[in-house]
Amino acid sequence: MVYEIAGLRVRIENKYGFTTKFCREYLSDDQESPVDIIATASEEEFAAERSLSDEFSDGYIENICLYRSICMQMPAFGRMLVHCSVLEYDGNAYAFLGRSGTGKSTHTKLWLKYLSPTRVINGDKPILEYKDGGFIAYGTPWMGKERWGTRAQAPLKGLCFLEQAKVNSIRKLSIAEASTRLFTQILIPSEEKNAIATLELTDKIVTQVPAYLLQCDISEEAAKKSFEAMTGFNFDEKKNITN
Repeated sequence: MVYEIAGLRVRIENKYGFTTKFCREYLSDDQESPVDIIATASEEEFAAERSLSDEFSDGYIENICLYRSICMQMPAFGRMLVHCSVLEYDGNAYAFLGRSGTGKSTHTKLWLKYLSPTRVINGDKPILEYKDGGFIAYGTPWMGKERWGTRAQAPLKGLCFLEQAKVNSIRKLSIAEASTRLFTQILIPSEEKNAIATLELTDKIVTQVPAYLLQCDISEEAAKKSFEAMTGFNFDEKKNITN
C-alpha cells in the first residue's frame, strides 16, 4: 500500500496486518502514481530486531523494521528522523529532546495543560524536512508509547533539550553545544550518501534553528521558561485562564 508520509509517497511492503492498521490514517488516495520510497523488512533485519524484542508480536517487529527502512531513505529527500516530542503552538513547531527519562512526555503535558491551543504533532519520532531555508516538522504514524500525534506539519522554530533539575533555568546553546546534543537523537543511515546527507541536515538544524537547554522540574514554571524563551510570548498572558 502507498502512504503519504512527510510529504513523500511511500510504498510499504508489509507481510503482517499490524502496519496496515497502524498507518491507516496516512493511506494515500492515489495508489497508482510513482512512489518516492519503498519500505521493506528483510529476513535478516527482522531476525535482528526479534532478538532484541522477543516479547512483541511479529507484526510489531516488522513495523519497527519498516519505519527504520523509511527513515534510512529520507535524507535523500532532505528529511531526517529526530527522536523528540514536537508541539505546535500558534502555527509553529517546537521540539523537546533529551535522553530517555529526562521528561519529554512530562514537559509535553505541561504545555498541553497550560497553553491553548497546543497540539502534539508527534510525541516521539517526527520527520524534519529542510525546505526554503528552514525546517518543517511532520507527524508520522510512529508516535511513541503514548500515541500522541496527528497528521500535520508546521515550521520548526525551536529546539529545547531537557535535563532534570531542582531549580528551573534556561539558556541558549551555542552551535557546538547544540550539535553535540542533537547528534545523540538522530538516526545515521548505513548507506554512505544518506549518512552524509543526514550530517549536512544536522548542521543546518543547529545553525538555523535556535536551541536551548532547559534544566527543570515538573512545575508550571518549567513550562513558562521554555515557552517564553522559544516563542517570545508572555506565558502569563497566554496560559489557560482555568489554570
